[in-house]
Amino acid sequence: MPDKPHFIRPCTRVWLILVIFTLMTWAISEAGLGGTHIMLIVLGAAFIKVELVASYFMGLRRTRWLWRGIVLGWLLLVTGLITVAYLSST
Repeated sequence: MPDKPHFIRPCTRVWLILVIFTLMTWAISEAGLGGTHIMLIVLGAAFIKVELVASYFMGLRRTRWLWRGIVLGWLLLVTGLITVAYLSST
């Protein structure tokens, strides 16, 4: 019997991406980096992580666009408000 080809399932790929982004933000924190560009990088990583969790682990990639739009709208609103709050305080 031939061996099955080895492959990585999509949910495992997404999990690995989440781990990489988490390690990246942890490394930025440990290095003590700061500034607007670092904030935008960390916020962008958080945005991508939330979108991946919503799409793959909450199952929104298989739902109607209305539900995906609601979650994406909420995510854009929160991300935008955090950005505005940060930029207005500097």
